[in-house]
Amino acid sequence: MRPLPHLRPTAVAVAAALALTGLSTLPQPQAVAATTPQLTVATFNASLNRNADGQLKLDLATPDNQQARNAAETIQRSGADIVLVNEFDHDADGTSAKLFRDNYLKVSQNSAPAADYPYYWAGPVNTGVPSGMDLNNDGTVGGADDAFGFGTFPGQYGMVVYSKYPINTADVRTFQNFLWKDMPGAKLPDDPATPQPADWYSTDELQAFRLSSKTHADVPVDVDGTIVHVLAAHPTPPSFDGPEKRNKLRNHDEIRLFADYISGKGGYLYDDKGVRGGLAAGANFVIVGDYNSDPFDGDSEPGSIQQLLDNPALQDTLPTSAGAVEAAGLQGGANVGQTGDPKYDTADFNDTPRPGNIRVDYVLPNAGATVTAAGVFWPVAADPLSRLTGVYPFPTSDHRLVWIKASFPAAEPQPQPTNELPTAGPSATPSGPPSSTPANPARPPKLPNTGA
Repeated sequence: MRPLPHLRPTAVAVAAALALTGLSTLPQPQAVAATTPQLTVATFNASLNRNADGQLKLDLATPDNQQARNAAETIQRSGADIVLVNEFDHDADGTSAKLFRDNYLKVSQNSAPAADYPYYWAGPVNTGVPSGMDLNNDGTVGGADDAFGFGTFPGQYGMVVYSKYPINTADVRTFQNFLWKDMPGAKLPDDPATPQPADWYSTDELQAFRLSSKTHADVPVDVDGTIVHVLAAHPTPPSFDGPEKRNKLRNHDEIRLFADYISGKGGYLYDDKGVRGGLAAGANFVIVGDYNSDPFDGDSEPGSIQQLLDNPALQDTLPTSAGAVEAAGLQGGANVGQTGDPKYDTADFNDTPRPGNIRVDYVLPNAGATVTAAGVFWPVAADPLSRLTGVYPFPTSDHRLVWIKASFPAAEPQPQPTNELPTAGPSATPSGPPSSTPANPARPPKLPNTGA
């Protein structure tokens, strides 16, 4: 078995204050918290997707949909302060996200503590948005496989971020329309039937082809004055393709987008407002989502998720569960020959013929965060709460909720208003993503977006 990477040490040192002595009578500054309060941050692919546009909204309009109740209870039992829900169908006015919050999360499910999230963000995604092109090269145009992201209607398999802390909505950055061809060194798929390289998609198709199969979102959350950037995504599964590997390679580069974004390598990126660049150096962040990539097993292009797990800007907290170990042993099949340790699995996938249970869901905080606990909600079969995870056909989802408990370096204290004249000195520079564009920036072309 390949050894898993060790958890990088977290930043816990706090400088001791030196007491002033002598005749000084100047007032001493009040102590400032070195970190934010401890937060529970979670990600959960809840499979709250439906086969028809508007069906999820109908299911959530009343408080008695059993799958939604199970999903809500799972989130409630995690105690999450911030949670990303993947595979949650998006509607333009955010009605479904509000209904799930009000009819399910805010209502105790089976005596679990109700979860009140005053703030949420849900944006448009590429799934189901017609491209008008034959992207799978089957000779016809139309259908789920020719959409910008696989889906039968715009918004299918969307996402929503719920938070107990304010979301700076005006500062949210999304990369729904970023073109794959604009990533330097992009792993564009090749048609093996032709001698030309990287030609699965035509030149015209590449002028419109979006990298993100859903969207990549930077959602800034204000935690008592400190911004924590919740980086949410759901890259395409690296399966359901052929020798051209169009989905494997897209999954790799979708993961790379956030790897570059946090590492000072994102100068080429432009968001949906035309603003260029990646995350500001030193910013707090946590990467969350179903990335459809395991470091050792499954169908990923080699090295895909390692772009994040081996990235020095973050830490892998290696959450585990006893239920995953039990499930792998009971189910057998593809699980028997796997390389990775099953205690890290987060998804219960098909065991015959493959891929078996693997690790695809992640909560990855920046390297400066202090993490005190992490886990995967996968109870053993004897635990009464295993009714929420179950076995196929699953009562809730084939994915498991992943969580961490962490605090983040607090923002520098801001000077208080005063009537005194300020002393000379450098002005403070606010942290956060770039807020301006270079002269005459190259913007992405306007593309159809029926999910907006």
